[in-house]
Amino acid sequence: MSFQAANGRLIVWVTLLIGIISQIMPLPSAVDAWRPDWLLMIIMYWSIALPHRYNILTAWVLGLILDILLGATLGVRSLAMSLVIYIAILHCQRLRNFPKWQQSLVIMLLLCIYHLVIYWVEFVMQEAVFHTDLFLPAISGLIIWPWIFWILRRVRRHYKVR
Repeated sequence: MSFQAANGRLIVWVTLLIGIISQIMPLPSAVDAWRPDWLLMIIMYWSIALPHRYNILTAWVLGLILDILLGATLGVRSLAMSLVIYIAILHCQRLRNFPKWQQSLVIMLLLCIYHLVIYWVEFVMQEAVFHTDLFLPAISGLIIWPWIFWILRRVRRHYKVR
């Protein structure tokens, strides 16, 4: 393995670590409901950009880590992230060619699917109650996606991640 390839993988894992930290960082209760799914959006970017390298297994492992860190039911976020990344990889060629506003809408839809899967599993296991606040992170993800895409694309090009 060349130094360039190792450096590129390290950069991707650093961005994923930043996503995990951003996901578990405490926020005030007024803002916490709007917290974007940083880790999922970062995984979606890398799986759209490099689907042969960052895929369902990556999402499953990171979802499991997130479940452990959040103290949630083990495997719930793994299942939801894996499903969303599967859909993203399935349509990665289309997503790459969409304008940013269309990409943002598709990302919002995928974030809604992510939260609905989590809600459904928690409902089946623990009788969770449905709230419309469930979709607030998807709305914030819609707004933030163009910047995440822009930042990660610059990082990918600057460090020549392939």
